[in-house]
Amino acid sequence: MAETVGMTLEEAKTVEVEQAWVPDNLDSPDAKDFLDAVEVARRVRMQTWGSDDLAYTPLEKMLEFSDPYERQIILVAKVDGKIVGTIDIALPLADNIDLAEFTLDVLPEYQRRGVGRHLLEAAEQLARAEGRTMVLVDTNHPATSLTEIPEDQLIPGTGPGFVPVSSREVDFAQRAGYTLQHIEQFSSCVLPLDSKLVADLQAEAEEANAGRYALHHWTDRCPERLLEGVAELENAAGEVVHGEDEADEPAGADTGMVFDAAVLRETEDAAMAQGRRTVVTAVEHVATGKLVGLTTISVLAHRQDVVFQDDTLVLQEHRGNKLGLLIKVANMERLSEQFPDARVIYTWNAPENRYLLTVNKQLGFTTAGVTGLWQKELPRRSAGATTSD
Repeated sequence: MAETVGMTLEEAKTVEVEQAWVPDNLDSPDAKDFLDAVEVARRVRMQTWGSDDLAYTPLEKMLEFSDPYERQIILVAKVDGKIVGTIDIALPLADNIDLAEFTLDVLPEYQRRGVGRHLLEAAEQLARAEGRTMVLVDTNHPATSLTEIPEDQLIPGTGPGFVPVSSREVDFAQRAGYTLQHIEQFSSCVLPLDSKLVADLQAEAEEANAGRYALHHWTDRCPERLLEGVAELENAAGEVVHGEDEADEPAGADTGMVFDAAVLRETEDAAMAQGRRTVVTAVEHVATGKLVGLTTISVLAHRQDVVFQDDTLVLQEHRGNKLGLLIKVANMERLSEQFPDARVIYTWNAPENRYLLTVNKQLGFTTAGVTGLWQKELPRRSAGATTSD
């Protein structure tokens, strides 16, 4: 989110919000608005992080619209016919169907002119019309913006961490009625890992587990013989607090999804349909033959130099054996073997997840900043209400 509330009447009249058309291909004459919207998001990420590593390419963004588990809509704000801001609206379809997730971007030179306020109000109205009652939106803060001054630290309702009170984004979110719920620590690691570091960490992990565990690897599709075990692992992990879990979702989010072999195959098919690759390492407890841990890395279809750490989980009763370290080192090594162009891996963690933050530090991850997760409850639509409410 990048904007502040506050505009003059004259400024308000210059902002027009409309839904962006998603083209069938990027060469079509009607693709211009879509391409301009993607460029707005790229420029905002350049402003925030100093690079466009976290920005979608136009092809990657277009593929997002084929996700069967999530409906996506882009609203754009135009000033004098030029797209100067966007808000992506994600509406989950399989679970959390009361939820809408927004990503708001406004070009730096058009901030503080009411563009963000127009976009956010339009997105909230659309979410209400879709029957959504809860909105999540994030704010992003590079490490250089985080201070040790207590008066400049806004602490969330749950968990540790903070966002800077002096941030323009924080001011905007608060004035728009959003409440800070949680903090995610954002980190990056240069690839490939140093070979001596890998050897040392593998030796440390193997000494701790003393041959009681065995690793399994796959890319994209889980072997049939392990499918039920992965489903059981995912469901068991969902029943407890993930002391060894990292994900690019809000920590503690309860998806309500129950995994079985069919659901896992559907998620694999959906990822592959979008051109994404998934590198997986699982760990088996040899004595029982059960899978007790898992870690995954996602590789985008059209940009394989930047990759993302997804879930890492280890069942409660098998913690203390450095299995998180074991599977993460192994998976990052496999990633570099299969995708040698990968130069950096990004991950988000809850600040209270001290175990994985320690593992990540051992691997060479450094903190790039934090993401604040904000929430707002929308009033329910009354009977007979129309989309023009």
